[in-house]
Amino acid sequence: MSTTASGTTPYYFVPHASRHPAFAAFGLFFVILGAANWINGYSWGQWAVLFGLLWLFGVLFQWFRDAIGESEGGRYGHKIDLSFRWSMSWFIFSEVMFFGAFFTALWWLRSHSVPALGGLDNALLWPDFKAVWPSVAPGTTASPANIIEPFQTMTPFWLPTINTGLLLSSGVTLTIAHHALRENHRGRTIAFMWVTVLLGFTFLCVQGYEYFHAYHELNLKLTSGAYGSTFFMLTGFHGFHVLVGMLMLLFITLRLMKGHFTPERHFGFEGAAWYWHFVDVVWLGLYTLVYWL
Repeated sequence: MSTTASGTTPYYFVPHASRHPAFAAFGLFFVILGAANWINGYSWGQWAVLFGLLWLFGVLFQWFRDAIGESEGGRYGHKIDLSFRWSMSWFIFSEVMFFGAFFTALWWLRSHSVPALGGLDNALLWPDFKAVWPSVAPGTTASPANIIEPFQTMTPFWLPTINTGLLLSSGVTLTIAHHALRENHRGRTIAFMWVTVLLGFTFLCVQGYEYFHAYHELNLKLTSGAYGSTFFMLTGFHGFHVLVGMLMLLFITLRLMKGHFTPERHFGFEGAAWYWHFVDVVWLGLYTLVYWL
């Protein structure tokens, strides 16, 4: 949000009726409809997903353009700033709960489900089952019927460790950019923002190579038992959040280049920074629990 001339900012801005929520729901409907049919073998589902995504992105582009115009037009005052801060805070809290559920699932599998399958209660059903974690061979997974192909687990060296360095470095460059913006050094802000975006993009490239390595060299797949499913769900969802955060930072950088934001009013920047630091913290937990333990 940008500053405005004195006396022109309303106490609380109430936007006019908007078509954007209904149009966004229309696009999401086709995404869900197409995805549900695609995974059930109907080839037309992929085209429905593509149509829904293109429609949704078009709506979001117009929606964000309108919001930016309202902000730069001086319609957002202190009350709107507070509402944005609370909204972003609750959104990040919901993301904490989201990842908390997956970390809890990982803990439950390791501490309860797999040991229970190897316990006395199941000894008659699966006498040769070995309740070990990580599981690396048929019979030593949560699938005692030996339907899981042998695979190797992903170690922290070196790709995950490289990605850890990339994300931690991006948090530093983003903080430097924030301080530069508060000191009204726009050129330095833009430079460090581009470095942050590049670090995020590099993280995604490294993770893509890690997935290629997992599938083709380690035979580690989403179907590789409890270990494979939790590995790809946790790292995959985190990678998606990195992509979203990188796009947020990219759009903020482009807005900075157009002269948006001031040292006093820049919550758009701050909200994206909050999200990016949250993604950093989640990765540290993931790096420790998934790759090391």
